[in-house]
Amino acid sequence: MADWYDKIEKMIAKILAETTEINSKLKSGNHQNPEDVVYNNQQFMKLMDISKRTAQDWRDKKVIDFIQIGNKIYYKLSDVQKLLNDNYNSKK
Repeated sequence: MADWYDKIEKMIAKILAETTEINSKLKSGNHQNPEDVVYNNQQFMKLMDISKRTAQDWRDKKVIDFIQIGNKIYYKLSDVQKLLNDNYNSKK
């Protein structure tokens, strides 16, 4: 039960931190085009709460578009949004 509670607390803290950051950007008028926002592989894995292997699998299966420069992998925010929208399941 304690593990479950700890996981919930961590998820709430993560959501609160993300919400605070978004609110701060909105208040400052810093609206960025999703095409201009880029995440590196570590940021993407943290954002999606996935492992390195899962990120690799998604790239191999063309689940998400990515940019590769040498050994570095990057993802556009617009591609992350597309991935989420394409996999959205409504209540209907």
